[in-house]
Amino acid sequence: MTQMEDAKKGIITEEMKFIAENEGIKAEELRKNVAKGYTVIFRNLVHEWVKPVAVGRGVRVKINANIGTSRDIVNVEEEIEKAKIAVKYGADTIMDLSTGGDLDKIRKKILRAVDVPIGSVPIYQAAEEMLVKGRAIIEMSEDDMWNAVEKHFKDGIDYATIHVGVIKEVIEKMKRTTRIVGMVSRGGTFLAAWILHWEKENPFYKDYDYLLELAKEYDVVLSLGDGLRPGGLPDAGDELQMSELYTLGRLVRRAREFGVQTMVEGPGHVPIDQIPMQIKIAKVATDNAPFYVLGPLVTDIFPGYDHIAGAIGGAIAALNGADFLCYVTPAEHLGLPTKEHVRLGVIATKLAAHAVNLTRFREEYYKDYLMSLARGSLDWEKQFELAMDKERFEEIRESRPTSTEACSMCGDLCAIRLISDMLKE
Repeated sequence: MTQMEDAKKGIITEEMKFIAENEGIKAEELRKNVAKGYTVIFRNLVHEWVKPVAVGRGVRVKINANIGTSRDIVNVEEEIEKAKIAVKYGADTIMDLSTGGDLDKIRKKILRAVDVPIGSVPIYQAAEEMLVKGRAIIEMSEDDMWNAVEKHFKDGIDYATIHVGVIKEVIEKMKRTTRIVGMVSRGGTFLAAWILHWEKENPFYKDYDYLLELAKEYDVVLSLGDGLRPGGLPDAGDELQMSELYTLGRLVRRAREFGVQTMVEGPGHVPIDQIPMQIKIAKVATDNAPFYVLGPLVTDIFPGYDHIAGAIGGAIAALNGADFLCYVTPAEHLGLPTKEHVRLGVIATKLAAHAVNLTRFREEYYKDYLMSLARGSLDWEKQFELAMDKERFEEIRESRPTSTEACSMCGDLCAIRLISDMLKE
């Protein structure tokens, strides 16, 4: 049975107990939220070595880091290193978005490299296999798509992005709608092009119940992809985005009837003042399904710094109800990220999630309280111990030495030290 089916029957599973203890929450409250579909648990039944993670109501905001090869750069060992770096700096899950090399071997290696849940986008593999055969992506058969999905589920993928909401009706609207950026979702675009070419319905939508049966067999969380998310600020909240969102809301309710766990993916590029409204609309449209956002990015003109733009948007989104933040790296829109880009992306996104978590969980706030105490007493050892990025802390301290107990910014003019000395006198 799936976690949702057990939860509906009043059963608190071992995974729920594990998560409740880690989160510092009551297992019964977690069970209720899983039963309603407000919270999901990542744990494929065959992924036996994974540490389960929960996303949604009543638990901490989580973050995901994307890794994976491209057709231009296939270095499996580097991607595995990226996965380990991401987990080291706080990623709760990893998504394998590989599109180059032996995708089956890469996926299995990444699954074994870390003990956090792994996500994937099966349609990427179906598309890549067409190109390897020297054929066009739109030549994929429905069987090719389904075979990719089943293969990923069997291998142990804990959650999978499936662009079920890219349906023929919405694609027809594209012909009448002007978008500045068009479609930026690879998986969504593959399906849109397939629909336009064959003039057929999206197989994942047409045979959605079969997708639910597959997901149920392995207890894979379906991440209902936002194939029509805005790829630029001018497109935020347009008809295409909202049409897809309401389609996904219907599909969430259908999945819950099956006992299948689902979450919904969201934007994208959104002006900062629109983020609260977009999150609230999404929550209403999907009956409080866990909401997974890429960023959102709050500006388009800072390439090279999109991890910062994404962290700003992510913090606002999480404060207003988003449950799961997908990191953005400095390489977004520019190229395949390096290991350092991954580190920076994870840290920025973890910062955004923590900024919200500390307002909800006493334990999270206590970490910041202890750091304040350490700073107030100029206790550098304690500050180092509490720092999320210890390497960066040490690098700056050592590169800017000082002859006083204060930092080299103020030295003998340190405000904390001066007022402390005066109060003692």
